[in-house]
Amino acid sequence: MGRMLSLGLTLFVVWLLLSGIMTPFYFFLGVLSCAIAVYFAVRMDLVDHESHPVHLSLMLPGYWLWLGYEIVKANIDVTKQILAPSLPIAPTVFRLKASQRDELGQVIYANSITLTPGTVTMDIHDGVFTVHALHKDAAADLAQGDMDRRVTALDVSASDGGA
Repeated sequence: MGRMLSLGLTLFVVWLLLSGIMTPFYFFLGVLSCAIAVYFAVRMDLVDHESHPVHLSLMLPGYWLWLGYEIVKANIDVTKQILAPSLPIAPTVFRLKASQRDELGQVIYANSITLTPGTVTMDIHDGVFTVHALHKDAAADLAQGDMDRRVTALDVSASDGGA
């Protein structure tokens, strides 16, 4: 029930931001269309902890800020390496064990790695990632496990059965 309400509220906020119309008639139509969309989503069994991860809502903005900072740092680092006359890149492929318990956490971690310039998640098999890094420093940063710990902390309540 909580996921349905959260989905309906999210859809309505998006509708309200996109339409910007506040007359009672259009307000009613927005509520009605969101209710119909939630009804169909529930009927098609699409509302679960992966399609609408309510349990991530509180920690997600902080994680996005941290990830944004890491992306900017990695952009600067990659730019410096590419513009350096000696082109000091040393591509490497390595394996990385993920500590996330569920697929959603692993997907968030893999996407976070890929969003960070200079690293790409190439494969995931049984919780082990195959990652390509532009240089050994990026590989060492990932091996330290800060991103892994943050994603695991982000997804701590995934096994609660839903809100």
